[in-house]
Amino acid sequence: MAVNNPLLELSKSVVNVPFEIHTMEWIAQNRFQQNSVPHRHNYFVIIWVEKAAGTHLIDLEKYELEDNTVYCITPGQVHQLTTTGDVEGYVISFMAEFLGVAEENYDLLFNTGLFYTFSNSPVIKVSEEMSAEMGDAVAKMLKEFNNHFILRAEILRGFLKIFLIYLTRQFEQPKETEAQSKSIELVKQFFALVEKKYTTKKMVNDYAEELAVTPNHLNEVVKKITGTPASHHIQQRIILEAKRQAVYSRVTMKEIAYQLGFDDTAHFSKFFKNASGESFSDFRAKNTNSL
Repeated sequence: MAVNNPLLELSKSVVNVPFEIHTMEWIAQNRFQQNSVPHRHNYFVIIWVEKAAGTHLIDLEKYELEDNTVYCITPGQVHQLTTTGDVEGYVISFMAEFLGVAEENYDLLFNTGLFYTFSNSPVIKVSEEMSAEMGDAVAKMLKEFNNHFILRAEILRGFLKIFLIYLTRQFEQPKETEAQSKSIELVKQFFALVEKKYTTKKMVNDYAEELAVTPNHLNEVVKKITGTPASHHIQQRIILEAKRQAVYSRVTMKEIAYQLGFDDTAHFSKFFKNASGESFSDFRAKNTNSL
């Protein structure tokens, strides 16, 4: 089924390279059309707001911009950055493949909490001390990005990795016991799988099988770490995408149900109401009118 979904088309404004870095001022001048509507990307975006006024809409939440804060946008998330007056800061865009598939690079993207829907908060406050270190890495990235010398990508990759490590340290957690560490690792693997397969896999059994644990064990561990069982998180990931589509697209409920792996619209409608507490049509009407 072909679905015409203009508001949620992948951004085509980024040039054909796996990495970009620009100042927020450059983005405001050159990408204003992209930011005029809520949109989504198929790449990672880091927005470091050094100084600006305005709002940042991320999925269904709107945040007032604060100085020296960072927003990490995951591929597929819907966002819209609206600024007023002068802006200072940087926007870094990159594909996962740019960092490579080394285990430590994979961890930076998927296991640190910077990205994806299980992050504690989309807003990271940068300390004054770490701001200087991150600023140094950004300045070197900008300089290298604007040149075209030999092994340019290798240098950019190195500075991006340093920047991500500095950013991760902003909310570094205390060390866990060995048992806690194993549980947390299982939960991270579970969330990574849900992110990839929530449109086709909707049962705890599906994820437990891939993670080589029993469904009961997976439910118990996830509940112990997050407060709710694995089944709840699977359900809520599906609902999050349904809500994104309901608010930011013009496609019908039937088309959204199809995209999310539901063959029966009535089943999807019942699922949505049970999981969100209101009907799909009521949710769409209320939230579309409020934006």
